[in-house]
Amino acid sequence: MMAVLRHIVRLTRLCISGPGGRLGLVQFAAIAALGLASVRISVLLITWNADFYNAIQKLDVPGVIQQVKVYFGLTAISVVIHLASAYLRKMLQIRWRHSLTEAALERWLSGKAYWHLRDRSESGLDNPDQRIAEDCRIFVDKLTDEALDLITRIVGLVTYVAILWSLATFALAFTFAGFDIEIPRYMVWAAPIYVAIATVITHGLGAPLKKLDFEQQRREADFRFALARLRQNVEPIALAGGEAAERGQLSGRFAALTANWHQLANRELILGFFSRPYFQTVLTIPIFLALPAYLAGRVTFGGLMQLRSAFQNVVTTLSWFIFSYKDLAQLAATASRLSHFLAAAEAAGEATPGAGPDIAPGERIRASRLALSTPDGRALAPLPELELKPGGTYWIAAPSGHGKSTLVKALAGLWRHGEGEIERPSSASFSSQHVYFPLGSLAAALAYPELPEAFAEGDYRRALEAVGMAHIWTEDEAEWPRIRDGLSGGERQRLALARHHLHRPAWAVLDEATSALDPAAEEQLLAELRRALPMAALVLIAHRAPHGVGEITRIDLAITPEIPAGERAPVPATAL
Repeated sequence: MMAVLRHIVRLTRLCISGPGGRLGLVQFAAIAALGLASVRISVLLITWNADFYNAIQKLDVPGVIQQVKVYFGLTAISVVIHLASAYLRKMLQIRWRHSLTEAALERWLSGKAYWHLRDRSESGLDNPDQRIAEDCRIFVDKLTDEALDLITRIVGLVTYVAILWSLATFALAFTFAGFDIEIPRYMVWAAPIYVAIATVITHGLGAPLKKLDFEQQRREADFRFALARLRQNVEPIALAGGEAAERGQLSGRFAALTANWHQLANRELILGFFSRPYFQTVLTIPIFLALPAYLAGRVTFGGLMQLRSAFQNVVTTLSWFIFSYKDLAQLAATASRLSHFLAAAEAAGEATPGAGPDIAPGERIRASRLALSTPDGRALAPLPELELKPGGTYWIAAPSGHGKSTLVKALAGLWRHGEGEIERPSSASFSSQHVYFPLGSLAAALAYPELPEAFAEGDYRRALEAVGMAHIWTEDEAEWPRIRDGLSGGERQRLALARHHLHRPAWAVLDEATSALDPAAEEQLLAELRRALPMAALVLIAHRAPHGVGEITRIDLAITPEIPAGERAPVPATAL
């Protein structure tokens, strides 16, 4: 319980400390004030019950008409308070959700935490998209609803108990086992005892709901992720005829979802066997408790209805935990998931001393005493000394599986598994062998990671012309997705090269940037890139010798597990 409270407090601080979060406190106070106003209306309605039903008992027609007018007046005020409170609550929720979402995005993107967490699936670390999009919303919604409701109920409870105390002046007298027993103001004591027993039973029956809700959210996210992944890879799946395999994967994930759903439904059914009768009877029980006093002539009919109303308000206020149990369980599960995710993202975004090679800025790319390992701790062979000078052209060659891409990740500062020293220019541009296009227009895809406004239309057209893709230029953001989905692997690589024509980096590290192109097209594109960037250093990671870039220095790597750790080999550097 204390751990859950710590999670809730931490997340609440993030909501308040974000942009406009403190203004949200003002909105929170305003909503709480409206809640107190609604308590006042409830008090007036308790008094109205006595006046209205007494007028009916006396057949006082003018009095009844007057009380009907009072009722509709109070109802109108209550409606205004409710609508104003609901509107302000929505504004507060979107404000605090914005703050919490910004905090989650900051932690997920800072220090490339999204990269370091990509393969982790411990509690709270799976499906970061859902943690940010869904859990931030659920947490803020449940927090504001339950916190405001609790404040209103605490104030209301004091008021309603005071009223019930003043009304229930009579005692309950009876004989039990030969003893005369008299309980003064028994209706006041009956309310908390009745609710306390119900609360204990509710918690006992509903305790497993938090764990089941936690697991249900995870399995729902896993199923949605599998569907999205299929949609993003329709072409290879269709070409391979993988429908049956995909159906099996999806059915398996959905079966896991439904299995937990059945457990959740069974637990809610068990809880419902108690909670539903409680909800049904909680408004009627006070009549039964007050009947002895009414039948004994201790209270009038109007007093009976007033007692009923006061007792109902006390019991329903005390029953906040029972009525909100499912929402509180969901709040606790969401707070745990989101807090674990944020803590993991913070830890992943911070460079731990000794985790991975030391990165230092410089005018060249240099690797010294570099020894890398796999994420599971399997040591790879130490790399030889590596020094790449500005303006040169380098080909890093090695057979598949010998660590070319791992070296690129280490040079980019992504690889935290190993040791050594790396010096590189902070402006170095790294291109993955997997071409990525962000959402948006073609200009956004070409300008990435800059914004589209960073370049003029003429710049985009010239970059496309340099890679032989001038015919696809469009400013229509709705047209670009159709064009993008129809691009071949080679055309995607051409567009990735077009980015370098736009950005003109002083250092360009290209990992298998032309692997989908034929040798002639590759030579033409690389030659065009070298002409566009005559002073830049080009570092090409490829299986075959690049052509069209002039004199090139070949560097052979042999990052293999078979080489014992500690042995070093010279860099074979050959001018081609």
